[in-house]
Amino acid sequence: QTSRAPAISVSAESCIPAGLRLGPVPGTFKLGKYLSDRKEPGPKKKVFSYAVPSVFQVRMVRGELVDEAGSSALEWIGLIRAARNSQEQTLEAVADLPGGQIFYRALRDVQPGEELTVWYSNPLAQWFDIPVTATPTHDEKGEERYICWYCWRTFKYPNSLKAHVHFHCALSHGRP
Repeated sequence: QTSRAPAISVSAESCIPAGLRLGPVPGTFKLGKYLSDRKEPGPKKKVFSYAVPSVFQVRMVRGELVDEAGSSALEWIGLIRAARNSQEQTLEAVADLPGGQIFYRALRDVQPGEELTVWYSNPLAQWFDIPVTATPTHDEKGEERYICWYCWRTFKYPNSLKAHVHFHCALSHGRP
C-alpha cells in the first residue's frame, strides 16, 4: 500500500484456495503505513478466483485472480488493506529471498464475500524491522490494549501498534 487509507476494499467473489500466490506487489512496499484501529468504510472491489468453479461470470486466465473487469492482480493488489490482527488476516506478504519481490499468499481458503486483508509473514517482518509480536495489556474495563513501549500511545489492535512503531513513533527511530 503506497497511498493513504485506500478507499476500496477488495473482497473475494468466489472461493480463493489456500496457498494461492498473488503478485508481485508493485511499487514501494509500505504495508500498514496508514493502518488505523478502525476499519474505514468504502466502496468494494470484487475479485474472482478461477481455480474453483463458481456460478459467477468468470473465466480462467492462466490460473490467476482477476477482478470483475478482468484486470490482473497487478492493477488492484495495492488496494488490499492491512490486517489489524491475525483473526481478520486472509493473506500474508512473503518474499522468495530477503530483499526480493514481494507476493501475497492465501493463508486459508477465502470464502466468497470475505475481504482480503494482508500482513507480513514473520521472516518478512524481521527483514523490514517490523515487530513480530505485540503483548496486550488490559484496561480498567478489561479490554485488550496494545501500548507502544517507546511513547506509551495505546492501540486496539496488535498490527496497528506494530505499524506505529515502524512508521510513526518518533521515539522508536533512534532504537538500536
